[in-house]
Amino acid sequence: MNTSKGSLPPRSNGQQGSRGSQNRTAPQGKPNKKKVKKRGIFARFVRLLLVLVLIAVLAALGYAGYLYFKFEKGGFGVDQSVESGQLASSKPLTLLLLGTDNRPKHPSNLTDVIMVATLNPETKSATVVSLPRDTYVELSGYKKTKINAFYARFKAKEKSSGILAEDEMKTMMSKYLDIDVDYVTVLDFQGFRDIVDELGGVDVNISADMCYTDSVDGTDINLKKGLAELNGDDALDYVRYRKSNCSPKTEASDDFDRNKRQNEVLNALVGQMQSLGGVLKIGKVLDAVDNNLKTDIENAQIKSMIATYWKISKENIEFVPVTGTWRSPYVYINDEELENAKKSLHNRITGGAADGAAAAETP
Repeated sequence: MNTSKGSLPPRSNGQQGSRGSQNRTAPQGKPNKKKVKKRGIFARFVRLLLVLVLIAVLAALGYAGYLYFKFEKGGFGVDQSVESGQLASSKPLTLLLLGTDNRPKHPSNLTDVIMVATLNPETKSATVVSLPRDTYVELSGYKKTKINAFYARFKAKEKSSGILAEDEMKTMMSKYLDIDVDYVTVLDFQGFRDIVDELGGVDVNISADMCYTDSVDGTDINLKKGLAELNGDDALDYVRYRKSNCSPKTEASDDFDRNKRQNEVLNALVGQMQSLGGVLKIGKVLDAVDNNLKTDIENAQIKSMIATYWKISKENIEFVPVTGTWRSPYVYINDEELENAKKSLHNRITGGAADGAAAAETP
């Protein structure tokens, strides 16, 4: 009986042993030894593979446990409970995203980035509307001024009004866009730098050379046209660039170009975060922005948002930049584009077709 096709290798004692020894003395025994040896290598490989898989699973569970502990501990979001029906997994949400021009050498509450995002859990999709920082706002009950000045004005009146500037911004933007804003997040420039650096940089396609220096606040923009991987400082320069004071001067950039670059970087960061490396770095990203971010999103809601939208496809994120006409010192928004943006936000919530899709621009 030849044991080379059996499930066990020959043993050296007992009845099986005698048959095994006969095979070893026979000429055909040599091929059997080779087959046993090959099988041993394959078995060790399988065991190694199983060990690696087990380590990966344990690491993933440990990492998930770390994130769970971080949110349960608080310190990032708001430590309040959320009814199950109000979680991101159960209902659409609208977020106001503000980026302030706040830096160590240049403290400021002016908002250079103003975005409103709606998220729909059923369609696993999102709409992001970006508004120029110099947008002229004429709204009943509010001073006529640039949109980027409101947060700073509300901040200055917090003590006398007793209302947080973040809550005032939610109320004002809800009225401006005819939509209920659920949450607000304010991120300063240092936080933006840290996010990009923790993710290992961001890939962009620079459309033209950009050069600008300012010794007062330490700005030193020097970017060259073409594909580039930018670190946190350079990525911030890329989205902020407006004009040149270099010799020779580089082409100037308006608010509309800035919004396009903001959308491009945001789109790229989504891809970075969804990669394996990004997943493993999310804890460090949260730690990095901890001191540079304000939000009223509850910890439980943040966990629900991550679980619901972590794998959202970039193709399912609709970017709707709103443009207009520049007449110093304001941008006068195109009324038709603003209406399209409002419809896009509303339709994303209801799950309908995005009427503003024609105005959308996905980098």
